[in-house]
Amino acid sequence: MFDIATLIAQVQQEAQREDFPIDIPVYKSAGLEPTKPILYAGNLQSPLCFFGRDLGKDEVHAEQPLIGASGTMVREGFYYGIYKQKAPSRKDLDATIIERVLLTNTVPYKPPGNKAYLMKVKKRFRPFIERLFVFHWQGNQIIPLGTEAFKWFVPYGAKGEVESFYKSSDRFENSLRVNLSATDDMGMTHQRSVKLLPLPHPSPLNQKYYEAFPGMLQKRLAQVEF
Repeated sequence: MFDIATLIAQVQQEAQREDFPIDIPVYKSAGLEPTKPILYAGNLQSPLCFFGRDLGKDEVHAEQPLIGASGTMVREGFYYGIYKQKAPSRKDLDATIIERVLLTNTVPYKPPGNKAYLMKVKKRFRPFIERLFVFHWQGNQIIPLGTEAFKWFVPYGAKGEVESFYKSSDRFENSLRVNLSATDDMGMTHQRSVKLLPLPHPSPLNQKYYEAFPGMLQKRLAQVEF
């Protein structure tokens, strides 16, 4: 099986194959090649993954997902869930999240204006996210953050199952198991079962859930098997 560096190179080759919207000025300000993916950060051996929509400006500059304002809320909540206290420093906060979880997104690039990528872009990069999950990550529990992240998993449930689950009023308390699939370089399909534990996106613009998010995250973490 190919290594993670090969997977990252494959993502970049796909990005270079045909243009799609990328926030070029942000990448230039960060001194990065825009087609270089920021595929993941963290520990591929971790049992838990936080799964976001796509990158923001802070994520591009840091070259890792979930490190801006919303990502920091996730990181702080995770640290508190593990140690039952606030992180003494930003260094401790970031070191803990990188050591203990996997961080990734539906698309490993930043869209212009922070608008969600169209489905055709998500479809282009889906095979690489599948390979990350199935071939490289060793965990089996995913916390999708927000509607866009959760609905990425629609193809892996029974017909209508994922959408129906997300319409339920207790979707942020219950979990859903789906079977991810990925194709290797020989054309063989591999599957693995993962448990989805969705949460709303922790954005200040999400007025319905923003204040409640820290408590919701703690309840979710209590359900995770480490």
